[in-house]
Amino acid sequence: MTDTLDAAWKPKYNPWLIALTVTLATFMEVLDTSIANVSLPHIAGNLSASQEESTWVLTSYLVSNAIILPISAWLSTIIGRKRFYMTCVALFTISSFLCGLAPSLGMLIFFRVLQGVGGGGLQPSEQAILADTFPVSKRGMAFAVYGMAVVLAPAIGPTLGGYITDNYNWRWIFYINVPIGLLSLFLTNRLVEDPPFLKREQQRRRGIRADYVGLGLLTLAIASLQIALDKGQESDWFSSRWITSLVITAGYAFVVWIVWEWNHPNPVVDIRMFKRRNFATAMFFSFTVGIVLYGTTVMIPQFLQVQLGYPAVVAGEALAGGGFVMLCVLPFVGTLVSRVDPRKMMAFGFVSISAAMYYMSTLFSLTMDFRAAFLMRTLQMFGLAFIFVPQNVLAYVGVPREKNNQISSMNSFMRNVGGSIGIALISTSIARVAQRRRFSMVAHATPGTPQYDSLVAGLSKTFEGKGAGSVDATHQAYGVVSSLIDRQATTTAYVEVISILAIIILCLVPFLLIMKRNRPAVGEQTVVH
Repeated sequence: MTDTLDAAWKPKYNPWLIALTVTLATFMEVLDTSIANVSLPHIAGNLSASQEESTWVLTSYLVSNAIILPISAWLSTIIGRKRFYMTCVALFTISSFLCGLAPSLGMLIFFRVLQGVGGGGLQPSEQAILADTFPVSKRGMAFAVYGMAVVLAPAIGPTLGGYITDNYNWRWIFYINVPIGLLSLFLTNRLVEDPPFLKREQQRRRGIRADYVGLGLLTLAIASLQIALDKGQESDWFSSRWITSLVITAGYAFVVWIVWEWNHPNPVVDIRMFKRRNFATAMFFSFTVGIVLYGTTVMIPQFLQVQLGYPAVVAGEALAGGGFVMLCVLPFVGTLVSRVDPRKMMAFGFVSISAAMYYMSTLFSLTMDFRAAFLMRTLQMFGLAFIFVPQNVLAYVGVPREKNNQISSMNSFMRNVGGSIGIALISTSIARVAQRRRFSMVAHATPGTPQYDSLVAGLSKTFEGKGAGSVDATHQAYGVVSSLIDRQATTTAYVEVISILAIIILCLVPFLLIMKRNRPAVGEQTVVH
């Protein structure tokens, strides 16, 4: 009888109104993960802080955000999903306003921690709300709307942040969240409701003692890992005792946490769900999507700014083509996913991304123009659209509806952790490969070789023609040659790293064979063909 009532339950209001309502705040939250990047120099100067100190504005948000993501399902069940979502929106809105008012870097970092706590619950809550609001046959389109927010926001974040900072003040990158947050609170209160099975689960858990040990272990593990990933390259990774200690602490805490949660009757995170083949594979793909999406979101603007000298706003605009493609393709994918095997769509997506990234590796050069960078991102995001929606749909196959909060929470967590690891791995790999390539180039660029002497002599004459003395002109020529070698070595490193990523992504296709579409048991979900 209960299962029948659950199956018959429908939201009181139009599901698309609910989808747009919960997407508002989520869009602003994801936007905040990237909008502050280009404003760091202005924040540091205005608050009398160093560039290195100002990076904690990003790190503090990512750490608190990452901690909340995996436990948001537990919090939603304890206090109710609608109440938890509205609390997150309220905290995110208030802390955004306080970030804009912050008189010092220390206060800004503190308010960013609060903002990350509020924002961390928005993505998984929205995904769970959409999964319960829409029937299975229309869930693909609902996740397409969610995908637009999650993918488009990081793409336009640097551009919007640069525009606001250049034309107004860095504080407005936080103030713009306030009116949208207030509108989201009003609409959520009016339109969103908790389904009956979620209310029953909330009542069942009343009186159950919270798993504070699991919560503490998870917090320690995620905080240590996130700080190590964010500061590792800065501190030369394992040559730093601080980074080494953080990594060891994170690894040990994760192992102890897994053992503890596996045996706990009411865990914070139900890790036994990883016994389900579809769920475990979907989380693996979510992790890889995070690596590709966030890693390249940092890599492309970085190359354009550092190597080609593009201003921050223009470098951010190079990502806009990918966001536009996702807006166009995601609705089509959302419609198609209920008619075509999602695994075939994901295979097409992986092959498309691999081909796009291989093509990217052929375009990276010191003579690359803005059009080429725009095209690279556009082709990459086209393939990503065919992974994002099917992966989200398949994650819910064969899982009871009362576990929807757990699925959405873990899905967002795996994607964000993948993003953090992807950014760290790609940045470190580029730096190390560039160093190796530079050594190789320097070995072949030695005085006495005809090509080297000819280049130095030509540059020296150019500087002498501009009024420099012969000795100064020679020193300047050596400096130019050294700079050319550095830039060429770094460009070669980008090409090598992108080529490796293309191969890795292509190797993911066989993993789709692991996924299967079981006949659901009572109360479970399936995908309608």
